[in-house]
Amino acid sequence: MNQRLCAGIFLLSLTIIVGCSTQRNIVTTGKNNDYQSKKSDSEYIEIPEDSIIITSPDYRGSATIVNDLVHTKLDVKFDWQKTYLYGKAWIILKPHFYATDSLTLDAKGFDIHKIELVKAGGNIPLQFSYDSMQIKIQLAKKYISGEQYTIYIDYTARPNELKVKGSAAINDARGLYFINADDKDPDKPRELWTQGESESNSAWFPTIDKPNMKMTTEVTMTVENGFVTLSNGLMTSSKDNGNGTHTDTWKLDLPYAPYLVMIAAGPFAIVKDHWKNMEVNYYVDKPFERYAREIFGNTPEMIEYFSNLLGVVYPWPKYSQIVAHDFVAGAEENVTATVHMEGLQQTPRERLDGDYEDYICHELFHQWFGDLVTCESWSNITLNESFADYAEYLWFEHKFGREEADLHRYESMQKYMHQALQNDDPLVRYFYDDKEDVFDRISYDKGGLILNMLRNYTGDEAFFKSLQVYLNDNRFQAAEVANLRLAFEKVTGKDLNWFFNQWYFSGGHPKLTISYQYDSISHQEEVTVEQTQNLKEGNPVFKLPVAIDVYENGKVTRHQAMFDQQKQTIFLPCDHEPELVNFDADKILVCEKIDKKSDSAFAMQMIKGPLFMDRLEALQHFSSDTLSPLYSEVIQHALNDKSWDIRTTAVERVKMKYMTSSTKNKLLEMAASDPKSLVRAAALEQMMLWNDNTTLPYFEKAISDSSYEVIGVALEALSKMDLDKALQFASTVENENEDAIQAAVANLYAMEGGSEKNNYFISAISNRTGFQKYAMLAQYGQFLGRMTQQPAVLDSGLNVLYAVATSASGAWWNRYAAVTSIGNIKTAMQEQASAWQIQLDKLTAGSQDYSNLKLRQEQLSSTISLVDVKLAAIKSAEKEERLRKIWGVN
Repeated sequence: MNQRLCAGIFLLSLTIIVGCSTQRNIVTTGKNNDYQSKKSDSEYIEIPEDSIIITSPDYRGSATIVNDLVHTKLDVKFDWQKTYLYGKAWIILKPHFYATDSLTLDAKGFDIHKIELVKAGGNIPLQFSYDSMQIKIQLAKKYISGEQYTIYIDYTARPNELKVKGSAAINDARGLYFINADDKDPDKPRELWTQGESESNSAWFPTIDKPNMKMTTEVTMTVENGFVTLSNGLMTSSKDNGNGTHTDTWKLDLPYAPYLVMIAAGPFAIVKDHWKNMEVNYYVDKPFERYAREIFGNTPEMIEYFSNLLGVVYPWPKYSQIVAHDFVAGAEENVTATVHMEGLQQTPRERLDGDYEDYICHELFHQWFGDLVTCESWSNITLNESFADYAEYLWFEHKFGREEADLHRYESMQKYMHQALQNDDPLVRYFYDDKEDVFDRISYDKGGLILNMLRNYTGDEAFFKSLQVYLNDNRFQAAEVANLRLAFEKVTGKDLNWFFNQWYFSGGHPKLTISYQYDSISHQEEVTVEQTQNLKEGNPVFKLPVAIDVYENGKVTRHQAMFDQQKQTIFLPCDHEPELVNFDADKILVCEKIDKKSDSAFAMQMIKGPLFMDRLEALQHFSSDTLSPLYSEVIQHALNDKSWDIRTTAVERVKMKYMTSSTKNKLLEMAASDPKSLVRAAALEQMMLWNDNTTLPYFEKAISDSSYEVIGVALEALSKMDLDKALQFASTVENENEDAIQAAVANLYAMEGGSEKNNYFISAISNRTGFQKYAMLAQYGQFLGRMTQQPAVLDSGLNVLYAVATSASGAWWNRYAAVTSIGNIKTAMQEQASAWQIQLDKLTAGSQDYSNLKLRQEQLSSTISLVDVKLAAIKSAEKEERLRKIWGVN
């Protein structure tokens, strides 16, 4: 799954992060992971601190196995009007070890019509009890270990009637989703899809819904003509029923976990690709059929690369990727059939500002880590998600070079460190309140960073050989972190308990203060490292193997060192005082650090450092208000760096009071012609701070840029320099379905748009999803707050917000945004009523002007009273516990 922490959505503690299992689209509020769009992964929306719900966690081990799943055969049909699934299930099981005469199956919110034991001479009805969550079945006899039996269940699943909650990576848990079921939304296709992780597939078929189960499957779906279907494995038959429907059967004869079963159906276009002789397909909305190969086209190369890298050939018979509307996660790695959120459907122009290559490789890598070998408990989710997260680094390193990979690593570090401010649990967590809690930045980002350290410590050959051993030793099985450690020890011959104990089973990370001193008598450089993390909170003193590069007279000498004490000094031989001592020269440590190098040493690191992080750290050093004599040299060097991100960072860190003419000219040049659109956008944003009308031509030119991101910045600038021109241009692009454009247009209309822009907001709110919808609701609140003298606009807008605030199918944070906007509009109306009262006090009672204004005030007061009633009803009817807590509803 991709959480873009993606691709990613969950209440962590204080913020909504807008980024699976690719952790991007995520909502956090203290504990936890993309992000609807890659660009929004760094945006945070404040959520009240009292939304955190604290309970006492219990020990969460692996589920006890009484019966093993062997095979599940499903025959399903759909009722779109009721949003029901009519299912028949044949489940083959066997006792795991001990003899048993009973079976417990997970089945959420079903109507159970029949349960029978399948026999050659005729099925035998079985006694059972059902509490709406689990079926407890009495078998006809006691079965012994290895003795198989088959259960038949006729049932109806009613997923839309379930009351369930999601997680950081998955914002709902109904299992089966009917999209636009009544076919009334002209902008959205009618389709259905499933999302099983973590234990939601039991909302549409009966199973033992635990990750330490494995089974083979055969799934038959009957759908209307015009729909295509997708499930695990290969389609073995497709039959036209002659009544406007057809029936497809999909079969997979290799075992996998129940949560990875999937079905999907809808009017998708199928774009066929291949890897060697294996089919690789992309299911997309028909308007995006022509772009599918550009979006997903690197998939075959990824399969080849990962197969060779791991020494384990892609283990399944096909690989398909499907794009789903209103998907509840960034993406999900179902065996042979990944589901992606609709954000992946981008035009080539949209992809200029950022794509979802990380999602695609993340989910593919799960086919090995998570699907071939599955975590045996959610406590060990690191075996799935950390590897998929690290796959993003591996693919970027292979395809785009280490510079891009290290940038990606840095972004992961920032996401993890943001979460660590609120919660820094161990990577392996046997104590948690809810299984959904583990789908967070620790399991994703921190886990991927830890794997990078392990790779650095063992070396590439041993690292990938160890992964090969782990995959082969646990093939088609469930595993825990100990299995991973044993594979590494088997290959390397090293005891690695110390590494796993401190990085997997302990929380936190080292906080380092690094200082340097040269002894001219002994010709030694003293490097002192002090670990300052709070040891009383359970953080260990970490054992840290690091490389240290010493730059002396144009020569670089590498030293390997081990720091394993709270405060420790090592001595490095140097003939002369070095120009630079580069601690953690490979830049792999997961840590916070205060590096007490001199300005000149950091400047040397900027100019001579070979890695992206060398240069970024040096640039970040020169960001204080105190001007260093080396500042201008470092900034100029950074503005010309080969890394577009360092150029962007340099642009953002240029200090106005130290702006030189050469720096200004460089920024103008970058705004006009830098090859990277995000650098051009950053330069334009810097120019906005100048308040210089001579820059107007640059913004006017940027309006026609190829990049939506650049256009969005230019529009914002024009709104401050030439409002009429900005409004005129906004009207020409307001129908562009692109996040950066919509954000700029909505912000402009919220602050300056007239009443005629109300329809724009109504349409935009209907079409937005994820963070973009949240932001649009806030901007609409600002807009309506200016419409207090337009009763028709105000009433229609409030009705839109009421609908969002009471939507049972919408994400809870969008209901929160709608209620917040309604409250802000109420405040604006109260202020308007007070302003009118001041005017009334100056008018003659009984005059026509007085009567007219008094009537308007009374109408507005009536609307305010209605808002109070509506808000009270909305809050009272809210089912989401977090919102009820925020609003103080008992």
